[in-house]
Amino acid sequence: MVVTKKRRIRTFTAVLLGLLGLAVVLFFNSKTVVIKGDSMLPTFKPGRKLFVTDAYWAVGQLKPNDIVVVKEFTQNAKADYFIKRVYRTEGMEVEDKSLWPRAYPIRSEKFVVPEGEIFVLGDNRAVSQDSRIFGPIETKLILGKVVVWH
Repeated sequence: MVVTKKRRIRTFTAVLLGLLGLAVVLFFNSKTVVIKGDSMLPTFKPGRKLFVTDAYWAVGQLKPNDIVVVKEFTQNAKADYFIKRVYRTEGMEVEDKSLWPRAYPIRSEKFVVPEGEIFVLGDNRAVSQDSRIFGPIETKLILGKVVVWH
């Protein structure tokens, strides 16, 4: 089978247009955020920039050990965010009782992350404000999944 020059050009054009289309979609579904605070040390130092996307079809659904950017859910007027590591996703059990949310009764037999929520932890547990303090968070508050850092 002989591949003609026209066919190679068409294939190259199709691949190029596909990549351009993917780049445009990722551009509109992505953002850059900057690390603030020490809760993700030693993984991320303050000031480090992260590339985040909510195009899960391109980077995969959320799973344990993913790093996510979550919209701050305080009554604060300014929109802010925090960065945490996914520990468990909906339906998964948090086995270690020392990680259970403060408000959850410790006498319970188990803690399972509710549907539509995730359980997040900071890498620097000594200073991190995370699901141990405020409980699991709704997935609708997730701004995106970290895909690149520099």
